[in-house]
Amino acid sequence: MPTTPAAHTVVVLGASPKPARYSNQALRLLKDSGYHVIPVHPKIANIEGLPVQANLRAIRDKVHTLTLYVGAQRSQPLIEDIIALNPQRVIFNPGSESDALQERLEAHHIECIHGCTLVMLRTNQF
Repeated sequence: MPTTPAAHTVVVLGASPKPARYSNQALRLLKDSGYHVIPVHPKIANIEGLPVQANLRAIRDKVHTLTLYVGAQRSQPLIEDIIALNPQRVIFNPGSESDALQERLEAHHIECIHGCTLVMLRTNQF
């Protein structure tokens, strides 16, 4: 079900400052679409004019959507932080699939979507 931009916070885990990266493209499109976007990257302070959080534990906002741009190897140690963030839904972009994470999310009644944030935004399915 599509969301309303102004009312939703979207966290981009694996945000990149490189414009060619899909995470950066998604971040820009989310921002341009009016969503409140929080990029997460451990070593960068600012991406596309947005302040970056070093980790998920630093986020205090109520999060509607967490969109993943990290593989299972990187998300595995973050499972407890993702559960604590308690997003309404998590989007597993191609390459970010993780059975272990999905099982934990579903056990906590967090919606899991296997899709592409860019495609979802461009086709009004976000």
